[in-house]
Amino acid sequence: MDFFVPLAKDIDQAQSVYTSIAEHVSAPTPTNDKRIQKLIWTHEGVECIGEVGKLPPEVFRADDEILAIFECDNVYKICTQNRGVINFDPILATTDTVKRVIYFD
Repeated sequence: MDFFVPLAKDIDQAQSVYTSIAEHVSAPTPTNDKRIQKLIWTHEGVECIGEVGKLPPEVFRADDEILAIFECDNVYKICTQNRGVINFDPILATTDTVKRVIYFD
């Protein structure tokens, strides 16, 4: 799947929004081939799937879609408008709980 950010009008706006979110959550901005599309991890014994453009797993009680996922030192930051962009901290998944990372094409 090609890189996108939900609600962005075009690729230039998607790039800009993605970079802004990365800066806001203190995440490195990865190169084009390292942008995460989907993350599969375990949270409190439950397998979770977070994918850009879809709602986070129900356990996180978030009702807005995932805009971006960033790999930081020992944690992944899963960002929605409410979790990571506007109000609260992003959803976190530690690297030791991650089963699979899928990147955009």
